[in-house]
Amino acid sequence: MNIALIGYGKMGHEIEKILIQRGHSIPLIIDIDNLADLNEKNLKNIDVAIEFTTPSTAYDNIVKCLNAGTPVVCGTTAWLNKLPEIEKLCKEKNGTFFYSSNYSVGVNIFFEINRRLAQLMNRFENYDVTIEETHHTQKKDAPSGTAITIAEGVLENLDRKEKWVCATTTEPKELEITAIRRSIVPGTHTVTYESDEDSITITHMAKSRKGFATGAVLAAEFIADKKGIFSMKDLMSN
Repeated sequence: MNIALIGYGKMGHEIEKILIQRGHSIPLIIDIDNLADLNEKNLKNIDVAIEFTTPSTAYDNIVKCLNAGTPVVCGTTAWLNKLPEIEKLCKEKNGTFFYSSNYSVGVNIFFEINRRLAQLMNRFENYDVTIEETHHTQKKDAPSGTAITIAEGVLENLDRKEKWVCATTTEPKELEITAIRRSIVPGTHTVTYESDEDSITITHMAKSRKGFATGAVLAAEFIADKKGIFSMKDLMSN
């Protein structure tokens, strides 16, 4: 396939390696120095665009792709207040849009385990639950999009929690997320259920960006011949 790579930072370079390994071509790479090249003319022969940029630019990038009729995979987080607008535009254009807060297959398995654990713990009110996420200091959003997805999985299945907060809290109905930023660390997400008797902990630790990049490429391959709005749930259940 012909893939447009929108965003050419560390993740963009990792995605480029995977695309080449899997036999794809990358005729269009968009970075901060050539933003004007993201236009309908240059997108004409692109099969799928993969977008990993910043919260302030992701929305406009996605809109340009959908208006050009180009399927787009987005991995940028912290812009989701505009997600309903993107979904509406995608439907209006009969387009294709794939979004996930995290493209790692391992993380998406972790999401499922997290939801199932919350279901099991719903009846045991003596356990409180907290989330901790740790990333490198260059990560722009806190909490991470992955931590928010984990929190949503808990809130959907644990009746005693009503909302998440990125702060220390003693309010029983609030789900505490702790966001830690350190110099050079792999992305780590931990969910802990704790009672006076014991604690239960599940953790996912990324070893490199390769897992995320591979998942994004798999998503691009998945939507190449499809119309609609998709997520890693669709890819994982395919």
